[in-house]
Amino acid sequence: MDWRAVADDIGEHWHVYLTMPLIAAVIGYVTKRAAIEMMYKPLEFVGIGRLGWQGVIPANAERMASVAMDLMTTNLIDPKEVFSRLDPKAVVAELREPIERVVEEITTELVSEYQPNLWERLPNRARALLLARVRAEAPRMVERVMRELAADIDQVLDVKDMAVRNLVRDKAVLNRLIRDTATPEMRFIARSGIWFGLVIGLVQVAVWALTKSAWVMPVFGGLTGWLTDWLALKMIFFPRQPTRFLGLVTWQGMFQRRKSEVAEDYGDLIAKEVLTVHNVLEAVLTGPKSDRLFELIHREVRRSIDAQAGTVKPLVVAAVGSRRYQEMKRAAAHKAVARIPDTVRHVEDYATGALNIRDTIVAQIRALTPIQYEGLLRPAFRQDEWKLIAVGAVIGFLVGELQVLLVLH
Repeated sequence: MDWRAVADDIGEHWHVYLTMPLIAAVIGYVTKRAAIEMMYKPLEFVGIGRLGWQGVIPANAERMASVAMDLMTTNLIDPKEVFSRLDPKAVVAELREPIERVVEEITTELVSEYQPNLWERLPNRARALLLARVRAEAPRMVERVMRELAADIDQVLDVKDMAVRNLVRDKAVLNRLIRDTATPEMRFIARSGIWFGLVIGLVQVAVWALTKSAWVMPVFGGLTGWLTDWLALKMIFFPRQPTRFLGLVTWQGMFQRRKSEVAEDYGDLIAKEVLTVHNVLEAVLTGPKSDRLFELIHREVRRSIDAQAGTVKPLVVAAVGSRRYQEMKRAAAHKAVARIPDTVRHVEDYATGALNIRDTIVAQIRALTPIQYEGLLRPAFRQDEWKLIAVGAVIGFLVGELQVLLVLH
């Protein structure tokens, strides 16, 4: 090896050698930014046929949401314990006015529909007495329903199904669940590309000086894109415990190191956008177990009507007919179910505070083992991280080819 010739070449083409580590640093950063953006964007598939791209997270929304919610329902939230925090008496107190208004409307509608002449002929005092009795019974009925729901919430609410449905329906929320939780990690990935690229670029300088091979730049460009992506992703999660390397540097995976901060961010987002009272109500009314709730409400409404009829039930049946009496009870139950969404919104503030989803999740995340905790974010990378690394390698290779053309011309 003629070292003098190598030194002379470096001196003559110093600007070429200088640009190599700088371009490698640019490749490192650009490939990281591309990988990060390709995780989230676009929300929907863009392309023709099978040729195109959809963000890794949106494209796998159901799987990623399912994995994340498996961890939540297994380690973070016990639905029965959480919903037992709702005090039936407090719920009734919050709903007393809307309940009274609703039962008065339903009673008036039913009597007017099934026995209009009787309702018109009733004295005002008799009407008021009937409505008072119904209003007095309604809160007791709501309290009975609340106690039965709290004792067996799993029969009417599938928390995992509710959360997954909402995250799949609104992929932007799923993106935020990952992106907002891991903002510092994403920033680290991008910035690390610069320093890793510089190091690899210095090695590239030496190899180019010794070989002058046209393959050096594209190969090192691809290596920079691949290796820096792979290394940055690993450094987010590993090692799980603080570990000293070469006796000089102590490192712990960034995500593991930020456990307390992540717990706060994750708890905020889940409480505000996933396990909200509104979403829970929607799941109870439209989810796969909603029939159980409707059966419960129908039973309680029919029982309350029979209780209110009391000793005059034979007279009521005689007046409207047995079949019509049963129809009236079913109609009352249907009307009660139809008014649930508008009625229950009055208790959202109380329920949000009582359930205390955010603080529950924060406390439970802090208690997770490192492997369990890793599951909050790792599913976003594990199965598809090879795609992101491969894209980084391809971009790096192409930039290296461009670099060769610039040098040779």
